[in-house]
Amino acid sequence: MIKQKIEATYPFQFEEELLIEIDELGNLIDFKANDVLIDLNQFIKGMPVLLNGAIKVLREDYDEGELLLYFLEKGDTCAMTMACCLGDKQSKIRAVAETDGQLVMIPITKMDEWLAKYASWRRFIFDSYNNRMEEMLGAIDNLAFNDMNGRLKKYLLDVASINNGNVINKTHQEIAYELNTSRVVISRLLKALEKEDFLTLNRNVITIN
Repeated sequence: MIKQKIEATYPFQFEEELLIEIDELGNLIDFKANDVLIDLNQFIKGMPVLLNGAIKVLREDYDEGELLLYFLEKGDTCAMTMACCLGDKQSKIRAVAETDGQLVMIPITKMDEWLAKYASWRRFIFDSYNNRMEEMLGAIDNLAFNDMNGRLKKYLLDVASINNGNVINKTHQEIAYELNTSRVVISRLLKALEKEDFLTLNRNVITIN
């Protein structure tokens, strides 16, 4: 079952031998929205390979708040997790399910072996690192160069895109938490965006116009 799901998810073909190993050793996991999949300071036992759904990756700040770094979607894996797997380190991020979905957990005991053994696995890992690095740089640019209004707009568009529509089912407090600001600030900015006709506000529902 896992072999067929991997083949259907990824845009390039893994070696047949690698697919067989993933099928035999991978652990298929279903998750629900808001499930904590990886927690801070957790020792990582496997690397997640996302088959469908979306996961948000958060970083704890010095004031014990959290900041959204990026979203993982179908076909992605997490560079932070890979680094922890290869270095046997504790997780520096929290990964929380944004939507329902499914992933395959690859045992860390196979990471080094597969990097040396399979060209397609090396390509997958390096491409994943590059993609996450670009997203991290985007997150840094967003923090450094955008005001909160710009950050909020980008966040709303990202969440809407992940849910394949224009509706966001989040409270003002949830948005404030992920952008590491106050609910009052988010409520004020959302009201301003509504006046600009960028969105429409309803109770716990935001619709991008």
